Amino acid sequence: MSRRAESEASPVAAAPPVRRPLRRAVALTGLKLGQLLAAVFFGALTQAASVALAGTSAWLIVRASQMPPVLSLQVAVVGVRAFGITRGVSRYIERLTAHRVALSGMTNLRVRLYERMASGSGAGAAAFKRGDVLARVGADIDDVGDLVVRGIIPALVAAVLMVGSSVAVGAFLPTAGIAVFACLALVAIGGPLATFRAARLAETAATQARADVSASALGIIENASELRVGGQLDHALADLAGHEKRLVAATDAVAKPSALAACLTEVGTGLALIVNLILTAVAWQAGAISATELAVIVLMPLAAFESVAGLSTAAAQVYKSRAAAARIVALAEAGHAADAAVPAAAEPSGAAEPSGAAPTGTLRAAGLSAGWQAGRPVVLGVDLELAPGHGIGLVGRSGAGKTTLLATLAGLIPPLAGDVAVGGAPLAGLSPKARAAGVAFIAEDAHIFATTVLENLRVANGRLEAADAAAVLERVGLGRWLAGLPQGLDTLLTAGSDSISGGERRRLLLARALVSPAQHILLDEPAEHLDPEAGRRLTAELLAAARAAGRGLLVVSHQEEALAGADRVYRLVDGRLVDGGLTDGAGQ
Repeated sequence: MSRRAESEASPVAAAPPVRRPLRRAVALTGLKLGQLLAAVFFGALTQAASVALAGTSAWLIVRASQMPPVLSLQVAVVGVRAFGITRGVSRYIERLTAHRVALSGMTNLRVRLYERMASGSGAGAAAFKRGDVLARVGADIDDVGDLVVRGIIPALVAAVLMVGSSVAVGAFLPTAGIAVFACLALVAIGGPLATFRAARLAETAATQARADVSASALGIIENASELRVGGQLDHALADLAGHEKRLVAATDAVAKPSALAACLTEVGTGLALIVNLILTAVAWQAGAISATELAVIVLMPLAAFESVAGLSTAAAQVYKSRAAAARIVALAEAGHAADAAVPAAAEPSGAAEPSGAAPTGTLRAAGLSAGWQAGRPVVLGVDLELAPGHGIGLVGRSGAGKTTLLATLAGLIPPLAGDVAVGGAPLAGLSPKARAAGVAFIAEDAHIFATTVLENLRVANGRLEAADAAAVLERVGLGRWLAGLPQGLDTLLTAGSDSISGGERRRLLLARALVSPAQHILLDEPAEHLDPEAGRRLTAELLAAARAAGRGLLVVSHQEEALAGADRVYRLVDGRLVDGGLTDGAGQ
């Protein structure tokens, strides 16, 4: 979609802010209450064992100093061992449980996000930069998963420990229990409040900065050769460095309130120690408690502050996850928002539930107006027919709307007016699977996945055999390239130019188009990176292959001479489709 004109505004750009994004994103994870409570239980058990270990150890040290009979210490000795083992085992189980909840939730969120994107039109996702989409389905989903491990569970464990430790201390001396609860509450409330505003603003900026870094880095990696030739590589690297500086600055901004919260934790811990020491000293002198109870009351609460010390980090994680959740929900709803923005007149009449039947027959557009935003058409009044076994060409200047037209003909974005149908069946009334079986659109900047050559072709046809894959690569001129790969079809590819050149990437995408089982193929600039003669020859081979397979082929090219073998050539001028007539290759 890289050739869209600037006038083709994103349908998502004017969308209202996402409401309750965190709740909606967590709902998409399928988080189960039972699993969450299990993680909280073992987390609380870990902290409770730490508090009990501190209290028992304090009692044992003071009591041993009084030199009682050894047997009177055995219960405490066993208790120290038991609490120490319990703390380690429960910590391990808590980590397993919490990460299982988080990882399964992240998997569910990705699956449901992909399903949501696939069930809508492609207009929403296409409005985002590819690097931004990558950040949303990658780092942003990880941030939502971290909410469970670093946000929800620590907060619930801290709440349990605040009450439990205060009650335990209060059993020895009620006033000390109240003091401990007050100091714990100071840290539990004051720490997150210290991070509240700064963390929210900084993490929102950091989330956007991470997305900008991903988008810039992906663009440089995939287009390094072209940027270097065009003299734009240094400029692109400077932009990337600027995004990284903003990310570092946002991260540093979060560190400042975190340091304040850590300081507040130490103050609260020290205050609890001093207050308890005063209260217990008075009670001991009055004979209300023993020396061993004094040690327990003073030292046991110190372990409880471990659970509330991380609440400031949990608060920062909540804001970080909220910003990520808003971006995820915006991506999930983008396509449906774009569909809703299309005027009702553009919707095909009688299209109730999407049909799952694969359509066959002529691809026909009638009175079609296309654009990325309602009320701002880029292409107007298009009447076009592509019959099976025929090939047509489309020529137009950069930014004329050729890619927009192809995306609309493929059903990736809804038409602003008019209809698109295959064999009389409106595309809008077909299921995504049926639309893909009817029309396949291969964009000039389609993605090369970080997997094998064979799996990159199976993106278009999951049942493709290795022998058929090798044959189609030979047909598009990659036979020698395939022979030179260290593992043939099983060679792993990356998106960088070190793995595959621009011309090879283009031909691999053409091979993906040829293996697609779709009735009609729409190709965007297949002759890019090729000289005019090579482009003409390749386009002629593609047209011949489409005719032999009885499929329709629509080819977009800047090189009109490359379309000499097409049955008919159209020109896109000022948003209107002009019939260029038959070519010399018509009917071949």
